[in-house]
Amino acid sequence: MKKSPKIALIGNPNAGKSSLFNSLTGLRQKTGNFPGVTMDKLIGKWNLETGTEAEILDLPGIYSIYPKSVDEQVVINILANPQHPDYPDMAIVVADASNLKRNLLLFSQVRDLGIPTVLALNMIDVAENSGIVINSFKLAKELNVEVAEVNAKKGIGLNGLRLAVNKTLEQRFNSNDSLPVEYSPELIDEIKEKYGDTDDYHALLWLSEHDNLKQFNTEQRVGFDKLQEKYGWNSKKFQAQETVSRYAVLNEIVDGCLHQIPVEDEPVKTWTDRLDKVFLHQFWGYFVFLGILFVMFQAVFTWAAYPQDLIDNGVAWLNQYLKDTLPESQLVNLLTDGLIAGIGGVVVFVPQIVFLFLFISLLEETGYMSRVMFIMDKLMRRFGLNGKSVVPLISGVACAVPAIMSTRSIGSWKDRLITIMVTPLMSCSARLPIYTVLIALVVPEKSTLFGIFSLQGVALFGLYLLGFGMAILSAWILKVVLKAKERSYFIMELPSYKGPRFKHIMISLLNSTKAFVFEAGKIIVAISIVLWVMASYGPGNAMQEAEQKVKTENPTLTGADLENKIAAQKLESSYAGHFGKVLEPAIKPLGYDWKIGIALLTSFAAREVFVGTMSTIYSLGGEVDDENTTVMNRMRAEINPETGKPMYDAALGFSLMIFYAFAMQCMSTLATTYRETKSWRYPAIQLVYMTTLAYLSAFIVYQLLK
Repeated sequence: MKKSPKIALIGNPNAGKSSLFNSLTGLRQKTGNFPGVTMDKLIGKWNLETGTEAEILDLPGIYSIYPKSVDEQVVINILANPQHPDYPDMAIVVADASNLKRNLLLFSQVRDLGIPTVLALNMIDVAENSGIVINSFKLAKELNVEVAEVNAKKGIGLNGLRLAVNKTLEQRFNSNDSLPVEYSPELIDEIKEKYGDTDDYHALLWLSEHDNLKQFNTEQRVGFDKLQEKYGWNSKKFQAQETVSRYAVLNEIVDGCLHQIPVEDEPVKTWTDRLDKVFLHQFWGYFVFLGILFVMFQAVFTWAAYPQDLIDNGVAWLNQYLKDTLPESQLVNLLTDGLIAGIGGVVVFVPQIVFLFLFISLLEETGYMSRVMFIMDKLMRRFGLNGKSVVPLISGVACAVPAIMSTRSIGSWKDRLITIMVTPLMSCSARLPIYTVLIALVVPEKSTLFGIFSLQGVALFGLYLLGFGMAILSAWILKVVLKAKERSYFIMELPSYKGPRFKHIMISLLNSTKAFVFEAGKIIVAISIVLWVMASYGPGNAMQEAEQKVKTENPTLTGADLENKIAAQKLESSYAGHFGKVLEPAIKPLGYDWKIGIALLTSFAAREVFVGTMSTIYSLGGEVDDENTTVMNRMRAEINPETGKPMYDAALGFSLMIFYAFAMQCMSTLATTYRETKSWRYPAIQLVYMTTLAYLSAFIVYQLLK
């Protein structure tokens, strides 16, 4: 097999890079981090020809090689350094055919870095619908590169792209001898002498961007500063001149290769124009957005109910089957009451996670998500957030970790910091299993609003709105504290509405769900084993004494009733029970007992562990019968020993929901905040303010409802 070439997908935001990546690689994708940077990179495999498989790297979207944000700096650190582990053998620059002039600026810069390049003209159908006809053969000759016309969403033109890539890999295109900008040959010679032999354009890029390039140390950066001073070099002036010079050349090329078919005097109203009249309306736009969210959470509850019941009953059956079949031992107890109970407590909520990610993917694929960002911009700026803050906040509904990392596109440090600090208040998918259990316990299943909408779905919708409301309120407070006076601006290109390509949605759905299950699974397995050990053993002879105590106090009790009493007393006497008892005084004002205290503590590893923990605890200490085999049923059957009434009433249920809505219970999020801010100060503040907010809010709710 030939050596696998490394191919980078490069392009402007919204040019269709991700769609092309999915079309080329299908399910053969993996996620990693760029070396030294906590930022996800997508890598996939693409068959170029028999015996040759290319490695495709999907780079973040950029407008030029002069970065304005952190994610753009990631791209330039790769392209500026031929020694970088991700430096490509060649690049496919994806360009929006309907906006060719703007997209070719980046293409010309990448080509002049000496990287063998293919130009992929995407969205050809959109260009043709706008009356734009491109002579790609002539364009290829003018640019001296292979050009391929593709429709990434429909997977059209991939064979032509494959031929262009193979041809380019064989011929190894060289950089232009002359760049469209004037520079001093003496300056270039001095850079090459001091920093290594390279082409002229790399030397100019190093000189302009040395402060952003990790390949240079402090001493070398000082050396570049001295060179700038010696030759009177102004980076901003050079970049402006270069951009103007490139556009002058590109405009001439495009004008000769592009033909605009005359359109009628009155432009035809497209579907995008018609839909935007409603979706971008200053009143109806918000109304439609809230309506979509409302329907989404109704569906998450209603549609997921059937597969959830199947999984829930299947896990309960498997657990009971293993207990009845395998010989009784501590190892079997670990398998059933520890691992299966813990993992099953989270796997049962996979259908809801799938539906949540499905809706988010649909909104992104159709182009509606960009409209949401646009209409929310005005609201965001009133609370001290940048318009680009909408992206992390919406992403936070899935997971706070990538959402916080996406704040790198925000230029203002204060706006970015505020967004990082409040994003974890958005209800992420890890909270969904907790909300589901608690809502099912305290909100009647058959209750409806106006006889149509499920009250359980309304409650879930309310919790997500509550998280968003608290996020923007906290942002306003931080804006006052940080005295952030600069105004925020949000500039973006709205893509046209497109029909979703379900193959891409399914790939995204599979990858997102797999990441959620396996990332959560690792933690749950570890926590379940530790918790089972803590709940199965106690100090000294505590477990034997607990059993003897129950038999002495209940001499007439026999059979399953006696076993259940002994199990409950043993759990209370175990290490986990002792630990929970220590926490109990602090959480008693919220209505929580020591069992919930254990779950609160384990939830700091990851919020979704709450359900697995409760499942393990009630497997070990709850009553077990034919009607009581799932965690939800066991929690519903739990009795408050002080009142003799059900433990999980409305007061306790809503108190717990509010606590989890606001609490910072995710070590991964705290670690990400540290990595993004380069200081433990901010994650510490995040932990303290969110935990305090959660405690006080839960206390108020419980005291009002009890």
